[in-house]
Amino acid sequence: MLKKETIDSLARRMEQLGIREEDLIEKFILGSGKGGQKVNKTSSCVYLKHLPSGLEVKCQRERSRALNRYYARQELCDQIEEKELKAKSQKQQAFEKIRRQKRRRSRRSKEKMLENKKRHSEVKSLRKVRDE
Repeated sequence: MLKKETIDSLARRMEQLGIREEDLIEKFILGSGKGGQKVNKTSSCVYLKHLPSGLEVKCQRERSRALNRYYARQELCDQIEEKELKAKSQKQQAFEKIRRQKRRRSRRSKEKMLENKKRHSEVKSLRKVRDE
């Protein structure tokens, strides 16, 4: 379960962002996905809606309703922080980094890279011991 310190730190974060419990609509809905009969019978999925901002969050990370309530509030804080600060979240930064890594190189950068490889191979070939 959750420690008191983690719950308190989340409460402080919500207070700093101006999120009050009165402004939240919280519903528990049936989960879906893996888990079989247990997941299909229990309402452990948490739905949160922050009325002033209109942001909605659904969380079904864990089988425990208490943990999902915590994670949903954490996710809501992240979204509000991102919206207010116009800063990119760590998740979004990681996604963009992967996208940049997978992106195809431009023709100029590819030519430059190949030129450097060719130059390096010539330097390496000069190091070889020649049989004479």
